[in-house]
Amino acid sequence: MSDLPEVGLRLLDPRLTGWGFPRWGSSAAAGLDLHACLDAPLLLPPQGKPALIPAGFSVLIRDPAWCGLIFPRSGRGHRDGLILGNGTGVIDADYEGPLLISAWNRDASEAVRIEPGERIAQLVFTRIARPTLTVLKDEAGGGSGRGSGGFGSSGL
Repeated sequence: MSDLPEVGLRLLDPRLTGWGFPRWGSSAAAGLDLHACLDAPLLLPPQGKPALIPAGFSVLIRDPAWCGLIFPRSGRGHRDGLILGNGTGVIDADYEGPLLISAWNRDASEAVRIEPGERIAQLVFTRIARPTLTVLKDEAGGGSGRGSGGFGSSGL
């Protein structure tokens, strides 16, 4: 018996199967390739506004112990500056609407061209923890000794 959830996919764009969706790029890949479901090529201007690009499907996770995370593809991000406008997309277990990819061109000088069907992002499924939260009263002493120094307070 597997402890992995059964995740449903609702295809919204019939072109996806022709582009090879759903698939992982290799047998050990963490991310499921996400395609740009565009009708025409899209040019993202240098450091312009992000564009919302349909992924062409909905994901039905439905298990509150799991979520999906959308990340950029590392090659396009490093080589071309194509990253996510929101850093990382979070797909909650109860969200069943269409997936949209917030694409942004961080390059300062050249436009990024995205072709219909191009793999531009990846979806990673991961467990989540929902700890019990306790609101604490302001107490003197105790704690880790780090205080509230913030960034760089550990000396690194």
